[in-house]
Amino acid sequence: MTRARLAARFGSPLYVYDLDRVAAAHDDLKAALPDGVTVFFSLKANPHPEIGRALRERGARAEISSTGELDAALAAGFTGPEILYTGPGKTGGELAAALDAGVRVYSVESLTDLRNVGAAATARGVVADCLLRVNSVEAGATTSIRMTGAPSQFGIDSETLADLMPELAAVPGTRLAGVHLFSLSNAKDEQSLIAEFRHTVSTAARLRRETGMPIELLDLGGGFAAPYLTPGDRPVYGGLGAALEDMLDEHVPGWRGGAPHVAVESGRHLVGDCGELVCTVVNVKESRGRKFVILDAGINVLGGMSGLGRLLPISVGLTTDGGTDESTGGDPGETDETATLVGPLCTPGDILGRNVRLPELRPGDVVTIPNAGAYGMTASLVMFLGRPAPTEIVLAGDAIVSVSRVEFNRKYE
Repeated sequence: MTRARLAARFGSPLYVYDLDRVAAAHDDLKAALPDGVTVFFSLKANPHPEIGRALRERGARAEISSTGELDAALAAGFTGPEILYTGPGKTGGELAAALDAGVRVYSVESLTDLRNVGAAATARGVVADCLLRVNSVEAGATTSIRMTGAPSQFGIDSETLADLMPELAAVPGTRLAGVHLFSLSNAKDEQSLIAEFRHTVSTAARLRRETGMPIELLDLGGGFAAPYLTPGDRPVYGGLGAALEDMLDEHVPGWRGGAPHVAVESGRHLVGDCGELVCTVVNVKESRGRKFVILDAGINVLGGMSGLGRLLPISVGLTTDGGTDESTGGDPGETDETATLVGPLCTPGDILGRNVRLPELRPGDVVTIPNAGAYGMTASLVMFLGRPAPTEIVLAGDAIVSVSRVEFNRKYE
């Protein structure tokens, strides 16, 4: 069914997710990794249960950082032992809910965080396996979104770890089970990704030697890339597997026998190209020599992560009953024009893109924004100004798997 027909049937705006693309992304990533490496799906990228279910069926586990994501993971079929709980601000209530759901593996960011996990576990008569997230002094790559090498709420500063180890190892209700070194997001290219993993693996081995830190599970984090809101293909990493095998053999030679067990995390790479945002042109106007194309979808639907540099530029393709006009993805067409793309909200901040090249659009035209499967609706200002959340449609081939919408029932008393 074309996107225009879906919009006519289910309304606009709407997100469309293709489970076949989710499966292909997972299989490509597994093929790029050494045998035995576990993939954790980061639900923050897209917590839709159907997407999580498709990834679990292919062997992925779940990485979460909230009780909302816990609910989504459980709805997708993940069990407690298949879930890793992360994040720097775990509250007592969150830990209680996770432990009661059977989650036993936690990434901890500080001694206090570890003690909080231990207190919640002790109250339930269980022991939590904890990975120490480490904030390394240096990084292996200098591009992309950095998450290490600077003062941060994430991780234990690596230079303090040796002095902290006696206290970390003595927290009741916990068992130190490994290390978590997530330091890069959305790597610029494969060489940057390999450089970061090389630094991560060597850092883990050095810390084990210097501090005696046990490493049963080595979580290398992520960095796997995907295009965002513009045409383009998800990268396939042809040289990563061999490079990763070499560095693991050098620094942690027992990994082939599961000592340590190695894992990676991925969000955008697994789901980024599975989604499109379908929306409708509400108005086209000119103001002092500039053209504005106004959509029924703005920063409430797509844009909450723009502060991280993920939004601009954006690409829009015109869709009809006959398919999608791909003219915006290549050379300019004869009728293409440049305009500012905005949403319907009552704020001057509702801008999706300036000087965007667009097909000639008119009110009522249905358009699509590609590669919107990650950091889409749930990463946006979805409650701002009280507009309804977009419909989410999940497809498998030509079949509609589910149609849903998040509802907000706010009552003031």
